[in-house]
Amino acid sequence: MNRRRVLFGGLAVGAVTLSALVARRSPALFNACHAVLPPTTATDELVRSAWLGVDPARFVDCHVHLVGTGDSGSGIEVNPRMESLFHPLQYAQRLFYLNAGCVHDAPGRIDDSYVERLQNLVDGLPPGARLLLFAFDRFHDADGRADRERSSFYTPNAYAQAVAAGHPRIFEWVASIHPYRVDCVEELASAVRGGARAVKWLPPAMGIDPSSPRCDRFYAALASQQLPLISHAGEEKAVHGGDQQAFGNPLLLRRAMDHGVRVVVAHCASIGSAVDLDQGPNAPAKPCFDLFARLMAEARYEGLLFADISALTLRNRRVDIVRTVIERREWHPRLLNGSDYPLPGIVPLISPAEFVEHGMLPAAAVPVLETIRQHNPLLFDFVLKRQLSAGAHRFSPSIFETRAFFERNIA
Repeated sequence: MNRRRVLFGGLAVGAVTLSALVARRSPALFNACHAVLPPTTATDELVRSAWLGVDPARFVDCHVHLVGTGDSGSGIEVNPRMESLFHPLQYAQRLFYLNAGCVHDAPGRIDDSYVERLQNLVDGLPPGARLLLFAFDRFHDADGRADRERSSFYTPNAYAQAVAAGHPRIFEWVASIHPYRVDCVEELASAVRGGARAVKWLPPAMGIDPSSPRCDRFYAALASQQLPLISHAGEEKAVHGGDQQAFGNPLLLRRAMDHGVRVVVAHCASIGSAVDLDQGPNAPAKPCFDLFARLMAEARYEGLLFADISALTLRNRRVDIVRTVIERREWHPRLLNGSDYPLPGIVPLISPAEFVEHGMLPAAAVPVLETIRQHNPLLFDFVLKRQLSAGAHRFSPSIFETRAFFERNIA
């Protein structure tokens, strides 16, 4: 299957087929949601070697989504389209998200079981490992008004903060604040007081133009608080809502960095194309990854521009991009580990066997990785990335020791 094919679209083939898939729980499509790894897998050389050179106490997964349905009183909101068979793509996505988070058999306590599953997964990592849990703000219009109809989902800052506070040994949290909000600066100050480690944006889905002057007062506050901005760049496939794909252009993030904000480009802008704004607003589109690479080459953004490696292994990314990121050793000090959980738990999205075909993974690793995925998608994501190679190169251990990045500048 072509990695660039939209896999969810292939699954959204109508209500009858979707219902049949759910009923069958095919292991080729659905996560089995097992708990503790089998002893032989837990002690496998593949797992042991993945942790060599990585200090678990400095290990942070900086890209973990906190989702649910709001059934716990959390304040989480889900767009009704994701629960309607009249919108089969979004309906299918919801089914796979719930399965990946292992909450499909917990009606009435989905929010709680999602968090419990995360606890279970971290228990399967060495002591000291932590996750950064994302809040997610609503779509806002140009006047700063929230629009629930154009928001796919909403996870309040207060809920993310409360979950992290309840499990401080393993969780920390990332605020999500739309910069057009009238109260954005005040909300940022509140988030910092509550221990937020960063701010998360998904511009195409939230309706944020990162190059807009509307963002300036928020950028000034971010720089003052020394809080990093984790912003999606590239085409957005997983979250609908605003559908402002042009806002995923990585070049738009220059404005934030020009204000002194540390920016983490999620996924290394590894999918889609955007207008090469450096050549003018009517210039031809270029791959977003190429535009990201251009930014990484600009000396003025050293110390300001970073990226996470979440979602790089998904089948809708080109293998040559993964290979390039591994080979660009000069980038590694500026790369941060992230899983984009729950996506690693969605079985069709990642195929270790394809990396074998491209000479980046030994064939013997595939059955071990597939077993790990059915028990612990976070560990699966980590071990897969640690075993990938491009010639003599691999992802540096430092990429997975990112705790200091989020701690050193917190006010």
